[in-house]
Amino acid sequence: MALNPHLYGNGMPVAFVNEMFILIRDGIEFEINNIYGANGGTVKAKGRIFLSNVRMVLVSDKPTQIFTAFDMPLLYVHDEKFHQPVFHCNNISGCVEPVVPYDQNRANYPPHSFKILFKHGGCGTFVPLFFSLIKSVRQYNQHFDAANTTHDPLRAAQTPVDDMMNCAYVDPSDPTKIYLQQPASEPHRRDNYHS
Repeated sequence: MALNPHLYGNGMPVAFVNEMFILIRDGIEFEINNIYGANGGTVKAKGRIFLSNVRMVLVSDKPTQIFTAFDMPLLYVHDEKFHQPVFHCNNISGCVEPVVPYDQNRANYPPHSFKILFKHGGCGTFVPLFFSLIKSVRQYNQHFDAANTTHDPLRAAQTPVDDMMNCAYVDPSDPTKIYLQQPASEPHRRDNYHS
């Protein structure tokens, strides 16, 4: 996780090297805990999601001094669940480990729990793509985990997503927009989380 990642003026996250944006979903509400400086440590906001082959970025429609966006590396997401309650909207919940600077102790940084509520329309496009992408990232990174104790969240950029995108199902009640080609590339691409 990275609090308040770099964004362009239109609210789109600044991409990492080799990052491919897969979709954008407007009309969501989200809540995230363990945010330093937030009232009670929890942020609740309305906004949109950018999903890429590396991360999911939750961007607030009404940024504050404390919170603009929240960056969740897919490699660090765990315990994710899809819920379809009878009397409330569909949602995804889970936890994400923080991105810790290399010289810091991971024990000093607690994980964040999150909940994403799909308030406007269905989620039949977003949910399968999200879970398929998480599965692909985990499978791809198993090759590196045997001898390596550090997990580079940007290693997910090497995950093959082309086949997944070619067979994506689009739900007409879901306002998710899939990127058929990458947004106009800006010259400012990042190569690590700690710049």
